[in-house]
Amino acid sequence: MLDALSRSFFLALAGSSTLQRTMARKGMRGPARLARRFVAGQTVDEAIAAARGLEASGLLHTFNYLGEHVRTREAGEGATRAYLRALEAVRLAGMTCSLSVKLTQLGLEIDPHLCRDNLAGILAVADARRCFIRVDMEHAAVVDATLDIALSMRAAGHAHVGVVLQSALRRTPGDLARVLEAGAPVRLVKGAYREPPDVAFPDKTDVDRAFAALAETLLDAGNRPAFATHDPRMIAAVRRAAEARGLARDRLEFQMLYGVRRDLQAALRAQGYPVRVYLPFGADWFPYFMRRLAERPANVLFVLRSLLYEQLGR
Repeated sequence: MLDALSRSFFLALAGSSTLQRTMARKGMRGPARLARRFVAGQTVDEAIAAARGLEASGLLHTFNYLGEHVRTREAGEGATRAYLRALEAVRLAGMTCSLSVKLTQLGLEIDPHLCRDNLAGILAVADARRCFIRVDMEHAAVVDATLDIALSMRAAGHAHVGVVLQSALRRTPGDLARVLEAGAPVRLVKGAYREPPDVAFPDKTDVDRAFAALAETLLDAGNRPAFATHDPRMIAAVRRAAEARGLARDRLEFQMLYGVRRDLQAALRAQGYPVRVYLPFGADWFPYFMRRLAERPANVLFVLRSLLYEQLGR
């Protein structure tokens, strides 16, 4: 009961546009700097510095410029320019390049044609620099449009683009078949959006069961699938399925969020599995931070302990 109340509280904070504007203006200072546990910083340079630390530990990374649900064409075009600046900064830094892109950040909910043009502009530069672009998946209402645009980009010859699918959605087995037919790389997640029960499984057991079944389909299909989870049980299920198929450990990839289960990231890497860390940055860090606090009570306890130590140390 307490966990549910905590989750609802932090999700409500994440949805507050007033708080978001205030925190973006103040920046990650004072107590807000605790967000750096989960957010690399507000600029691409800060994200690149964090990425170098991950590389030193043998971890892969994907840059994730924070923001979604833009309301104006200008905002969508501004996000597109930010991605292009990030691509250039990563090139100048001499690093491997992987970016995660949300289509509502590029104007999907304003004009799908605008979004398509913005994504095509990003992919044109990414292809030239051999930078992989992962089109993230959002709430159920935009799944069709997201897949339509992402797969049309592959059909148009943009080879460095993949998609994300959510095991929580009842429709995902059909979507997975479509994506595999198109040859697009898949990142499998459980899904974090609140959806009605006729759209998504309300029971966590069913979400987990669907994740395991979809993982087996992905392992059979190849194409170096990515499994994004912090759940040791799901990781163990994927490992068993891969081993049963005789797959080498470098034929799949585990993915996790920056600052979450660092111990598990290190353990998997030590065992020879590629581990990719999603590295968020940007001025819109506050909603993302609140969602991380909503996910696990341990995250809230981390922040409270840090605040207490800070006060006692004064």
